[in-house]
Amino acid sequence: MQRKSVDVNGITLSYLEAGEGPAILLCHGFPETSKSWHKQMPALAAAGFRVIAPDLRGYGESSCPESSDLYTIFHLVGDLVGLMDALSIQRTVIVGNDWGASVAWQMSLMRPDRIRGVVAFGVPLMARSPVPPTQMFPRTKEALFYTLYFQEPGLAERELERDVPTTLRRIYHAASGEAGPRQAGDGTPNPFGMVVPEHGMLQDLPEPVLLPAWLSSADFNAYAAAFARSGFRGGLNYYRNLDRNWQLQASLEGVRVEVPALFAIGSRDVGLSIPGMDHIIADMSKLAPRLRRCLTIDGAGHWIQQERADAVNSLILSFMSTLDDSTHALA
Repeated sequence: MQRKSVDVNGITLSYLEAGEGPAILLCHGFPETSKSWHKQMPALAAAGFRVIAPDLRGYGESSCPESSDLYTIFHLVGDLVGLMDALSIQRTVIVGNDWGASVAWQMSLMRPDRIRGVVAFGVPLMARSPVPPTQMFPRTKEALFYTLYFQEPGLAERELERDVPTTLRRIYHAASGEAGPRQAGDGTPNPFGMVVPEHGMLQDLPEPVLLPAWLSSADFNAYAAAFARSGFRGGLNYYRNLDRNWQLQASLEGVRVEVPALFAIGSRDVGLSIPGMDHIIADMSKLAPRLRRCLTIDGAGHWIQQERADAVNSLILSFMSTLDDSTHALA
C-alpha cells in the first residue's frame, strides 16, 4: 500500500492505493481512517484490482475544513468524483462501512454513471424520512441519542479529545462484537447510543481491560495518532449535516439505486438495536432493485471489515465476480 495525496475541490485528499486493474473504492466510517481497510487492500490487490482507500474529508491526513457547512453529502460525493477524475478512473465499485456506507449509497444514487456496483456494511439504504432526521431520534428528559449529542459544535469535541486513546478504546470496544449481543437475556439493550449530556458519551461505555482481538496495539496507536492530529471535529460535522442533507436531497426523492448492490451487517452491530432497523433492512430491495444479497455475519460488530476480514474479503471478491466483465474497460 502506498500513501498518496491529490488536490480536489479546494481540499487535499490523502489516500492509500494498491494493485492494478478494475477499481475498488473503499470508504471508512466514524471514528476511523483509510487504515480501517488495511486487511482488505492486499487481498483485493492480489486478486487483480486497483484498490483506493481515501481518508475522507475531515479525517486522517486529508484536509479538515473549519466550517460544518462544508461537510454535506454533496461535498463528500464530490470529493470521490474528483478523486476518481484525478486518478483517471471512469467507473468503480464503491464499498463502505458506517458513514462510508452512507456515502457509497448516496454516490450510487447521484452518480450511477460512475459506479459499477455498491457494497455497504452496517448502514442500509434508507428512504428519505418525512421529517428532518434530528426530529426522529429518541430523546428523554434525561438523555438523548448520540447523534443529537453531536449536534452542538464544540461539546462532543471537548469530551472526545480530552483523552484520545481512552475515547477510541471505549468506542471501538462498545460497538464491536466482543461487547456481546445487542440485547441481554432479559431483552434490554446493551448501553450504547443514549447520552446524558451532563455526563457525556463515554461515561456509560466500559473501559476494556484489553483491546479487541481484531485490533493490534500498532493499529490502535496509528488511529490514536491520527485523531490526536486531526481531532474529531471533521467526523462530527458529518452528523451536523443530517438535516441539511435531508433538505438538499429532496431532488432525489423517488430515485432508486439501479446498480448491483450487496449489504451485510454483523449480528452484534449496534445499529440492530435501533427500533425499526429490521424493517428498513427487509425493505431495501424496494430502493435497490438489483440488491444481490442481504446477509448477517454472525458474531461481528460494527467494525465488520476489521473484525471479520476474511469473510468481508470473500464477500467483496464474490460480488466482483458477478459483475459484467464488459465494464472492466471503463473501470
